[in-house]
Amino acid sequence: MLDIARELEGLRRQVSVHAAGVVIGDEPLVNYTPLQRTQDGAGGIVTQYEMHAVGNLGLLKMDFLGLRNLTVIEDAVRYIEGTRGTKIDIDNVPLDDRATYGMLSRGDTIAVFQLESPGMRDLVKKLQPDRFEDVMALVALYRPGPIGERMHFEYAMRKHGQRTVEYLHPDLKPILQETFGIILYQEQALRIAVDMAGFSMGDADTLRKAIGKKSGSVMRAQREKFVTGCVNKGYTKDLGSKMFEMIEHFAGYGFNKSHSCGYAYIAYQTAYLKAHYPVEYIAALLTSVRDKQDRTALYLAECRVMGITVDPPDVNRSESDYTPLPPEEGKSGEIRIGLSAIRNVGENVVSEIIRERETKGPFASFADFCHRVDPTALNKRVVESFVKAGAFDSLGLNRPELLTWGTDTRTGDQRLVLSEAAGKMLDAAAEDRRNEQAGQSSLFGVDERHAMTTVSSPMASGADISRSALLAAEKEMLGLYVSDHPLLEVQQAMRASTDTQIADVASAPEGSTRTVGGIVGRFAKKFTKKGEAMAVIVLEDLAGAIEIVVFPNSFDKFAPLLQRDAIVCVKGKVDLRDEDPKLVALEVWRPNLEAGGDPLVLSLEAESCTPKVVERLKEVLSSHPGLTPVHLRLTSGTGTKVLRLPDDFRIERRNGLYAELKSLLGATSLR
Repeated sequence: MLDIARELEGLRRQVSVHAAGVVIGDEPLVNYTPLQRTQDGAGGIVTQYEMHAVGNLGLLKMDFLGLRNLTVIEDAVRYIEGTRGTKIDIDNVPLDDRATYGMLSRGDTIAVFQLESPGMRDLVKKLQPDRFEDVMALVALYRPGPIGERMHFEYAMRKHGQRTVEYLHPDLKPILQETFGIILYQEQALRIAVDMAGFSMGDADTLRKAIGKKSGSVMRAQREKFVTGCVNKGYTKDLGSKMFEMIEHFAGYGFNKSHSCGYAYIAYQTAYLKAHYPVEYIAALLTSVRDKQDRTALYLAECRVMGITVDPPDVNRSESDYTPLPPEEGKSGEIRIGLSAIRNVGENVVSEIIRERETKGPFASFADFCHRVDPTALNKRVVESFVKAGAFDSLGLNRPELLTWGTDTRTGDQRLVLSEAAGKMLDAAAEDRRNEQAGQSSLFGVDERHAMTTVSSPMASGADISRSALLAAEKEMLGLYVSDHPLLEVQQAMRASTDTQIADVASAPEGSTRTVGGIVGRFAKKFTKKGEAMAVIVLEDLAGAIEIVVFPNSFDKFAPLLQRDAIVCVKGKVDLRDEDPKLVALEVWRPNLEAGGDPLVLSLEAESCTPKVVERLKEVLSSHPGLTPVHLRLTSGTGTKVLRLPDDFRIERRNGLYAELKSLLGATSLR
């Protein structure tokens, strides 16, 4: 065994390939390095030398990163030209656009490249960017190194004059003024070494590499060289030591400025598009993430916030991808979901539908659709998927008219299926097409056959199909709720029962406790090594989704509540160890979704309702969130007015609340 191990020692375990690395030489690369084909047999050529050896040979190594957002920007520009007739030069948009910076300063950065995470949104609001350099700084600051040093907060405070900007020497001001006295970029450290210590650019880059490696002996030599260089340039030895320590400290968070600038420019372009052309931009973004359910749900929720209507797929109006419709005066515009977003629907079916529609006009009815679309591309499963997704709604048919309850042959569960009448119509249309191809026609001709089929097959299935069942079927086909959402009607109740939106869990501290609410999406029952049952569920609210782990001790207590499509609240511990945040469930319960009962009426004299009292009243009501509405009864010399407070101030009737209200407004204020 040892002899075999010695023979294996030092051999490469495997051949890996850099995801985006490209090697460039002045001659054919085979003159410098042995080459080979990739292991997957795809035909790619890679170097046999590893990356360090390739660099030592003097070959140029470049990383070319493919960003999905570049395609999004390109598609958005194309959509804008199609909907508005405006061709914008996205590479020359003004970098001082007030609308863009105003949107960023509000933290309205969902769907903005690099700036949409909860933590980044908080930082953007603190920083209040008003110049492109601030966007560059955001990209460089929101990383583990600067955050660990709290440099992101320091930068924001210095920008707004809450901290004094000081320099070790006036000669540092031209180098660090842009970043308020903070070394934020590698290029700034290099320039300090060149300007203050007389380093060549090559020596300065060697210093940068040495700081990154943190080798004690190398750093001592670099320090001595740097301090000596400062003295030779006329600075004191003490200043030289302090500047070196400043550069050394910078190694924990420094970032490449050109990298930051490139990413910031794409971020700014996406922000500009969202600020000025939101419908076209969000449509392009939705198309790019159509296979990612969580991202699609996030951007659809953002559409609701922005007032953009998102319509279900439509056989007469939808293209293959998400389609922006031109905004009308006084409206925010709408986006129509593409036909290819429907489950079980292939590109060949979509292409056939669009081709038929473009050559012969829109479909007049369900029967017309069944007859005109090639039956080799159309089957009952595809038509059922169209119905559930709402693609026939515009033809004047309600979904219950085309669906009925059936039994799933695999699970035995009840599920919505294509109604018998709709199925017969589809079969009749297919038979007509076969007869046409065989050179036959019905006694009455094809058009008459359509009419007879329609009359003799009443569409109403007679099935009792609830709104929630139709929404569940819609989600089954589209991966999310579109025409409506079960949580929209109970937003206030959910807000009263939770303390965090799912999208904000990522910014909560590791191990902290948070309570979220939503609808159970995916549910997977698992077993531990001991054979104990547990579960992993995905909980979705209007703004996002999160994976929740329910370990055996919790699963035993809460299993009956964890049903698919159930609305629940979960209190759990935040787990940020993986790329996507999770919650470890501690408690699960069904929230009270009732309206909240009779309102709480607060009576007081109008003259006593001062701004100070109003602010304190807001604080008291907000600290007791619940479902009960609050009315304010104001009495003055001219009469009495009753004001209904916004839903944000609904309360839960607790003894503590009454005591606080009596203390603020007086004992006679409660009714």
